[in-house]
Parts: sequence; C-alpha cells; structure tokens
Amino acid sequence: MKIIDLIRDEKPTLSFEVFPPKTTQSFEDVRRATEEIAELMPDFMSVTYGAGGGTSAFTADIAEHIQKTYGVPALAHVTCVSSSKEKVASVLDGLEARGIENVLALRGDIPDGLDASCIDFHHASDLIPVIRRHGNFCIGGACYPEKHPESPSSLDDIRHLRAKVDSGCEFLTTQMFFDNNILYNFLYRVREAGINVPFVAGVMPVTNAVQIRRIMAISGSVLPARFVRIVERYGDDPEAMLQAGIAFATEQIIDLYANGIRAVHVYSMNKPEVARRIMHNLSAIIR
Repeated sequence: MKIIDLIRDEKPTLSFEVFPPKTTQSFEDVRRATEEIAELMPDFMSVTYGAGGGTSAFTADIAEHIQKTYGVPALAHVTCVSSSKEKVASVLDGLEARGIENVLALRGDIPDGLDASCIDFHHASDLIPVIRRHGNFCIGGACYPEKHPESPSSLDDIRHLRAKVDSGCEFLTTQMFFDNNILYNFLYRVREAGINVPFVAGVMPVTNAVQIRRIMAISGSVLPARFVRIVERYGDDPEAMLQAGIAFATEQIIDLYANGIRAVHVYSMNKPEVARRIMHNLSAIIR
C-alpha cells in the first residue's frame, strides 16, 4: 500500500522508524527488534539507509521482511549525495524487485573530503525526479521545522522545500522537534508558501540523557524548559527516564492529533519496548 493513501485518510496514523545493522554479525539482533515492532501492526515502518549506501542491502532485506511477513507497509530510505547515478538505479531496481513501493528520498550527510565536482546529486530534489522516472514509487521527503542546520535562513529552507515538492515529492516527514508550537508555526509558513502536500510529524521519545547531547549535535532542536527539567531530574535514573521520556512523547503526540495532525512518525531507534508503550498509551486514540 502506498503511504500517501494511508496518510490522506481521516484516521490518525502512527508509524515507527528502524535502522539496519552496520555489520552482518548484528543483523539477527536488529531483525528481531524490527519484528517485535512490526508485530504491533503500525500503519507503516520506515527503514533507514547508511551514509554512502553502505547498508542498502540490509535496508532492502528488512523492508521486504516487514512487508511480506507482517503486512506492514515499508518505507525504504534512499540517500544520494555520495552515490552515483548507477548506484541509485541499482538500489531502486532492488527495491522494486522486492515489492517495495514507498521511498524516502534524502540527500544524506556529506562525507568529509568529498569532492563536490564529482557528485551526481547535490540535493534530494535532484534525486526525486530520478526516482519518479525509474518506477511507480510513492516518494516522501524530509523537512526541518526548526530549519535545516546548513540553511542560512528559514526562507531559504522553505525555498528548497518547495523545489523538493515541485520535483515530485508527495509527502514530507519532519525532523524531530520537542515543542509542538514550533511545528504549528512551521506548517503555517509552508502553507503560505504554497506547499500543500501532507506532512508527517516526527517525534523522538528521549529515554536516556545521552540521547539529548546527540540530538542537539545533529539537529540543534530547541528543548522546552519543562523537558529540560525532566532530563535534569531523571536523566541519571534509566527506568525513570524511560518512563518520563515516553510520557512526554505520548503527551506530545496526543496534542498533535488533537490539533489536526493526522500522521505521526516515531523515531523508535530499534527499541520495541518504546514502540510498545507508546502504542499502548494511544490505543483508543489511533484505533
């Protein structure tokens, strides 16, 4: 099933993200974790893709397994910045052969020392038309409610987002955010700019204090004062932080649904217990 059809429905949707292993040795552990999440029957699951395509085979394997074994639609990530046109075509051929019809088109992180003159793709908007011509994929993209870290301004960021949509992106999934008002303001601005595709709100349940430092380094997300107090109070107590982080994320998701956001995507980090607790907390709301 195509994800655009799922998220256009009136029913609230809930999806989870998993990532493939970096090595063959850890594949079975990751596979078991993704199976436990798939057994919860979310509306779909996205499977990430390593920088440079290093885990592309694992991405395809996991996406196919989720979809064929559990009937959960899979969204396979495809990054392009350090991949050649031939590599991207090969990845798309493999996904198509496995019955994967949903793709999240991403630029990906730029490796240190990469010669820009040798890059086939500079932006996700360069990749999306290639996917569009390649097959009958439903194509999603990423967006940043708090501005992409490399963008000089929010206006420039929205201009690039418009180019992404104009190139054929059918829906957009947000980077994590911790203050819903940031998302609501962002959606107002992008609608004013004429960007009218569906948005999927990305939520990260923070279950340990180490995640906060990593999140801040990657995204620069603004942390609400009440969230900071939670981390300060419970960050050194793993069980308490797990419970508090899931409670905060649950409250955030309920507020999103109550304010008309129908699609929520949880960055569950291959943690079945996190996915299970959130699904339980929302059981009457999403069913």
